[in-house]
Amino acid sequence: MTSTLSPVVVADFACHTGEGPLWHPAEQRLYWTDIPAGRLFRYEPASGSQEQCLSGRLVSALTIQTDGTFLLFGMNGSITHWDGERTIELVNQIPTEVGTRFNDVEVDPIGRVICGTMPSPTHPGRLYRLNLDRTLDVLLDGVDISNGIGFSADQRTMYYSESNVGLIHAFDYDVGSGSLSNRRIFAQVARQDGLPDGLIVDADDNIWSARWDGWCIVKYSPDGAIIDRLDFPVPKVSSLTFGGPKLTDLYVTTAGGNQKEVDGPLAGALFVVRDAGLGAADYLSRIVLPNV
Repeated sequence: MTSTLSPVVVADFACHTGEGPLWHPAEQRLYWTDIPAGRLFRYEPASGSQEQCLSGRLVSALTIQTDGTFLLFGMNGSITHWDGERTIELVNQIPTEVGTRFNDVEVDPIGRVICGTMPSPTHPGRLYRLNLDRTLDVLLDGVDISNGIGFSADQRTMYYSESNVGLIHAFDYDVGSGSLSNRRIFAQVARQDGLPDGLIVDADDNIWSARWDGWCIVKYSPDGAIIDRLDFPVPKVSSLTFGGPKLTDLYVTTAGGNQKEVDGPLAGALFVVRDAGLGAADYLSRIVLPNV
């Protein structure tokens, strides 16, 4: 099953690894990052303006705080507050994550942040919970590339992509404690179909999975059936989010801009699929900041 919807390029900064698309509802702008290049971008659909808004800092993923400012997740397990001008280090490093980095993050229903890391030569990846008081708890250890995370509409299920092993997991999620239980496989992806990368859950509880080296996005029903497939003109489809005034436009990041001769002339671009569905608003992080 292949959708008739067509992706359109809205910005092309030739991202090496475009990732972490995030719709800012107050600003009506989309933010995304180019991880290894240390570049952060934003795009305003109403005016068509697009710009690099931060450089020189590796940002794997970001969240929006309730006041509209940002948390940036980066190298060595670092977590930084950014208000658009200045940065404040909240977590300088996680000793066990030195030499690796955060990869994908998602805010939970009460404002904590579920944040996963990449594996390193010395240990596999982990999944952490950043609590409101800035403490960190390990939720999962011994995982592969920690990737897309999303919550069901009733807040009782958390989905989680483990890329290289081709699995999308589902867990029971206890909102009160932030704990995981009852791990099970939601979807298993064959290697030739790409790696499950970024993930979102829409307003109808459907799960959308970006496919690295799969040339597509796959849409699942809550029971795990594939109900749609959106093809792309580039192989490395990395992540996605809904945006726009009514959350009906699907914004999609891609990678490979550093090797367009291999991955194609549009590799690394930001795409939009208009009227793709109805998104659910992202939760806002509520991490308490230090008094400075």
